[in-house]
Parts: sequence; structure tokens; C-alpha cells
Amino acid sequence: MISIREYQARRQKLVAQLPDNSVFVLPSATEVTRSNDTEFLFRQNSYFYYFTGFTEPDACLILSNLGGEYQDLIFCRPTDKQAEIWQGRRVGVGAAAEKLGIAESYDIADLPEALLDVLDGSEQLYFSLGDDAELENMVLGAVEALRKAPKQSKQAPMSVVEPKPLMDEMRLFKSPAELTIMRQAAKISVAAHKRAMRFCVPGAMEYQLEAEIHHEFAMQGARQPAYNTIVGAGDNACILHYTENADVLEEGELVLIDAGAEFCGYAADITRTFPVGGRFSYEQEQLYNLVLNAQQVALDSIKPGNTLKAASDAVIEVITQGLIRFGLLTGDVAENIAAMNHRQFYMHGLGHWLGLDVHDVGNYKVNGAERAFVPGMVLTVEPGIYVAPDANVEARWRGIGVRIEDNVLLTETGYELLTYGLPRTVDEIEQFMSR
Repeated sequence: MISIREYQARRQKLVAQLPDNSVFVLPSATEVTRSNDTEFLFRQNSYFYYFTGFTEPDACLILSNLGGEYQDLIFCRPTDKQAEIWQGRRVGVGAAAEKLGIAESYDIADLPEALLDVLDGSEQLYFSLGDDAELENMVLGAVEALRKAPKQSKQAPMSVVEPKPLMDEMRLFKSPAELTIMRQAAKISVAAHKRAMRFCVPGAMEYQLEAEIHHEFAMQGARQPAYNTIVGAGDNACILHYTENADVLEEGELVLIDAGAEFCGYAADITRTFPVGGRFSYEQEQLYNLVLNAQQVALDSIKPGNTLKAASDAVIEVITQGLIRFGLLTGDVAENIAAMNHRQFYMHGLGHWLGLDVHDVGNYKVNGAERAFVPGMVLTVEPGIYVAPDANVEARWRGIGVRIEDNVLLTETGYELLTYGLPRTVDEIEQFMSR
């Protein structure tokens, strides 16, 4: 798990990047109504969790560097015996500071008044506009009140600055403690995909495979998935974000499962495609191996100094060559690539950053140039081919959707495959399912 010291170090590192006389304000997530008087299962704001490890709603973190003096404050809900009987225990104001390693803790009800004091005399306010309307009104109200009180020797911040670029850059590089958690999230997710492969038989329902996956997540301590689980059989696999998961699994079809556990706030993200009856048809095997070869070319490109764009370009070339070989495209490889004809069958990117969010934060370009891979980054590698049921190709290829997705960590010499141990090749899949 992540220690209090690491959270403290993150906060101090952020403030060290701010100019003198700056204040940083970060709200937690709030509970969201599901229906009538019930709420969705609470999930903390990723930025707030990254800097505090706090898992309760209705809280606010304030960091400042005023006159060269570092300060951190947490505002949270007070203990409330009656509310806790109905809704669960609270850390409370008295224990929050010690539990989180923060200097001072206060009642969230005191935040409006506290903002006047904290912001007074500051020159820059680091705060994200548009994320939390209630807090935004409170913060901007405090700024306006200070601006209107110069005769009382009050000074409002001169500017409001978006802090996400600074926070995103920190989150992009994973610490050893974060990687320990992410390896466990990947391990749980691998076990869940194996369980779905074992359960998969003709006549089962897509939602039953989803249930098997979620059961494995929960039994290993990952109470919820990192995103809505995709179980697409047959041509449902050609719908990139298919989540209805309501159809029957038919003999002779492929089923595409895109599922990842969220463990201690961190996501895994895996996709596997396999035959419902345990054996690939000729056409399924050809397209599957094309995607697998493309993924391996991408993995071979994952090393410090290379870029996601370079890896993606290599994948597009492999896929385009294969599509021409199978007759799904015609003509010259270079001309097809220039015309982006592959996008009829491969219409998404090669991968994305992974962390507290499944599509994690961090820029893919720096100063207009493609970002070079650096050790400590974690990303997905997920090429695919999707032949729509109405595609203008031979009927034997139609309705086949294939994606293979794994999670990798950039190391000093290349990459570490976090999602190891899950069958990838045709032979591995068929042998595993035959057992």
C-alpha cells in the first residue's frame, strides 16, 4: 500500500513547483444519486486520492506556499453518530490530520470562512474551474470578497491557474508502491479472464461471462471493475464499447472481453478474444494472428526513447499489409496507409496511459513533439481488427472482431508485461480452453 510519507512527499513536490505566494485548492468527489434516495457506490476523485489517500466524500485539500512557508490543510465531514448509523463510519475532523499526515484538519462547514483567510495575501490560485460548481462558487466568492476589501488591507489572488498539467505530469510516472498495486490489479484481472475462458460454452449468455469476471474481481479484493465490462460475442465484438452484454454465445463465434479490475484505486485493462467453442475457424485464426503479430511489433517498440506514435505507425503498416493479403484492402501498402484505409477495420489508437484512471492522465506530446517513452510510465497496447457485418468484403470475413490488449511498464531496457500469464496465441488459447 501507499504510505503516509509518500502522500506527504507528493503534496510537497507539487507545492515546490508553484511560485511563491500560491495557494492550491483541490476538492474530493461527492456522492452521486443513483435513483431517488440511493447513491452510486462512492469512488474518490483520482486527483484528490493521489494527494491524500482519503476515501470519503465532501472534503477539500488546501496547500499553500505563503512567504516561503509550506502549509497543508484538510477539510472533511465531522463525526455524526446518527449519520454513521445509516451511512457508515467517518474519520472525522479530530482524527483526519493524523490519519492523513496533514498538519491541520477542519470541519468542511468552515471552508467558506477559511478560504478568505487562506487566499488573503496570495498572488496565484491553483484551482480547476468547471469541475465542482459548488466549490467553484465558494472559491470565486472568496476571491471577489477579497478584491472588494482593499481598505481592510485584504489582497486577492491576481490570477487563477489550472493545476492539472502539474498534477498530470506527476501521476504519469508511477512509484514503486503504485506499481506494486498495479501488478496486483493486473494479476486479479488475468485470473478473471481465465475464469471467463473456462466458463465459456455455447449457449451461455454474455452477461454470465461478465458475472464470472466480476465475481473473481470481488473474491480477490477488487470490489468493482475499473470500467464497464465489455463482453461482445459474434459481431457485437465490432462495437468498440459494447456493454449491453445481453446476447447468447453461439458455436463458431468469437467473443471479445475487455475487462479490468480496480484495486486500491488503480486500474488494469485487458482484452482477449477467443472462440466460443474452443476452436478458431480459418478466417478467425488469420485475423487473430494478424492482430497478435501487430501487437508484438508494438511491444518490441516499447522502450525508452521511442514514442507511442512510432509504435502505432509500425502497427498500422503490419495491419495494412495483412488486410491487403487477405483481400480486405487492395492496392499498394504505402498508398493505403497514406489514405488511412485501415481505419475501416482498425479505427482506434494503439494504447493509452494507465493508472488511477483507466484512460489515465498525461500528455502524449510535449512542446508539439511526440513524447518519448521514459521508465515509470504504464500504458496499454491494444491493436484490433473489426470487420462489420455489412462490410464490403467477402462474406467469410464479415462480423469478425478481434482485439488483444495488455498492460506494460516502461523499464530502463524495454518493458515489463504486467498482464503476463494470460493465453495470447491461438495454440495457448485452444489448449487452455480444451482443459
